[in-house]
Amino acid sequence: MLIIYAIPFFLLLMAIEFLACRRTKQAIRGYEIRDTVASIGMGIGSLVVKIPFLGAVYALNSFLYEYRVFDLPDVWWVFPALLVSEDFCFYWFHRVRHEVRFLWTEHIAHHSSENYNLATALRQPWTAIVTGPIFWAPMGLLGFTPEQIVLAHSISLIYQYWIHTELVGKLGPFEWIFNTPSHHRVHHGRNALYLDRNHGGILIIWDRIFGTFQLETEPVDFGLTTNINTFNMLTMVFGEFANTWRDAKNAPGLRSKLGYIFGPPGYSHDGSRKTSKQMRAEL
Repeated sequence: MLIIYAIPFFLLLMAIEFLACRRTKQAIRGYEIRDTVASIGMGIGSLVVKIPFLGAVYALNSFLYEYRVFDLPDVWWVFPALLVSEDFCFYWFHRVRHEVRFLWTEHIAHHSSENYNLATALRQPWTAIVTGPIFWAPMGLLGFTPEQIVLAHSISLIYQYWIHTELVGKLGPFEWIFNTPSHHRVHHGRNALYLDRNHGGILIIWDRIFGTFQLETEPVDFGLTTNINTFNMLTMVFGEFANTWRDAKNAPGLRSKLGYIFGPPGYSHDGSRKTSKQMRAEL
């Protein structure tokens, strides 16, 4: 896993950002010790949980590769095609996690911090290795090898690390195509304007194409629409699973039960809650 070799650089950049936050006069929150420890702990936990599943994921991609539609040549353009294909798959993997509650139950952990810094990037869910590989399945069928898929996925994760910061402002024309700290700050905002926007990994073009793009136009209030107010990693990782189960169990009728599982976060059978779409519509 390429990501393992990037960890020392992650820690170095985190230390640099920490010192920069202490010196800057910008209106940023910087680092809070309990929040940072929780984020790092969740990152370590995510790596540990992945290990038993890596063989199964590799086997799935190998199986799909045997039924590939194309035999890709050994030429230069295959590598950029690989990165673009992976990023397209990541966009839908990420977007669906914001639009289907039973997938949001695992992704919510990444958004649970009310701070926004490089440590936040490490706050990764622990169960995505189970539900995520299906979103990258088309890549094997297109003719990318399992090794290429792993490489592209690792590059995407490493790229996305640096965009979790308040210290980098807007980056001009670069932002027309690529995901940046400004674009991703929007994604982590709980402002109604920013909810469920900017799902891209390396590229921001998918959000522009599919109507989920939003510029950073107002100060970002980081966190969840209802913050969980805890640094307990088990609560951050599994708390929303329990909430979803409770809502579905207590809902009247099958349709409402399914709504709490497969509907968007914020769905309620009696209108007592609001989805992000409803909140944006009220602006």
